[in-house]
Amino acid sequence: MMNMFKGMEFAHPGFFWLFLLIPLMIAWYIWKEHNLQGNLRISSVKGFSSFSKSSFPLYRHNGIVLRTLALSALIVALARPQSSFSWQNSTTEGLDIIIATDISGSMLAQDFIPNRLEAGKNIAIDFIKDRPDDRIGLVVFSGESFTQCPLTIDHDVLVNVFKEIKNGMLEDGTAIGMGLATAVNRLKSSEAKSKVVILLTDGSNNAGSISPVTAAEIAKQFNVRVYTVGVGTNGYAPYPVQSPFGGIVYQRMEVRIDEKMLTQIADITGGKYFRATNNEKLKQIYERIDKMEKAKIDVTQYHKKSEIFLPFAILALCFLSLEFILKNTLFKGALT
Repeated sequence: MMNMFKGMEFAHPGFFWLFLLIPLMIAWYIWKEHNLQGNLRISSVKGFSSFSKSSFPLYRHNGIVLRTLALSALIVALARPQSSFSWQNSTTEGLDIIIATDISGSMLAQDFIPNRLEAGKNIAIDFIKDRPDDRIGLVVFSGESFTQCPLTIDHDVLVNVFKEIKNGMLEDGTAIGMGLATAVNRLKSSEAKSKVVILLTDGSNNAGSISPVTAAEIAKQFNVRVYTVGVGTNGYAPYPVQSPFGGIVYQRMEVRIDEKMLTQIADITGGKYFRATNNEKLKQIYERIDKMEKAKIDVTQYHKKSEIFLPFAILALCFLSLEFILKNTLFKGALT
């Protein structure tokens, strides 16, 4: 019975007091039945033994059963049951985040597994899945920058877009300033209490018309905090190089990340610089950012209710109709 009313609300629950009428109605019926019984004294019941026993008298109380069920259904209908598809106003944690990731050729270096670009994608996707209340977008850059996905709460779409990014989508190079400026442009009109850019690169700025420091100053003006992540092992790493014969070969080359510049960007915007030298450290960096960036925001949610009193009203009518039909046809003279 409880499962029947699970998830159901009642607009007028005061009508449930009418259920007190049911035991009174049953008590009155029993009293009436008792008073209708007469007494007859006979010397012997032997003469009645030849009559076959019938179960027909057992149905004489069907009337009160059906009327009780009808009244119960009618009371529930009067209480106006409603199915509730609703959410309460709540406060949750969330903010607007743009992930700006380098997709230049050097991101194919294999000091990460399977390479820097794929490792960054996989770990960023886990980060996205762990922040269901945030709006997150994606900017990619190499020799130029491009918004791959604007801010969205539909993380399934964002994850699919993230999986599709690859080296070669843009002209090669490392335009860190342009990548950051594009990310800030996506956040400048945001009304979120906290706006964040996670900038991931493995080199130094060598392309683009905007310097990284200028982009950082712009970010500061729009209250955008930038976390910079330098990706690359210490020392040397196998880099992909075009072979004279048309293929790709890997050569061990020195890892050169402009950590001074990345630290300066973070300091200007109130963020922090991190250095990731392998998959595990990159994952830990995202986890640290996840813990640091928790902003309380009010989420207004909507209520939708549907009236479902009609089935109970129809049920009450069916019980009364059945009682009327049986009383005046099949059990006529037997039901009271």
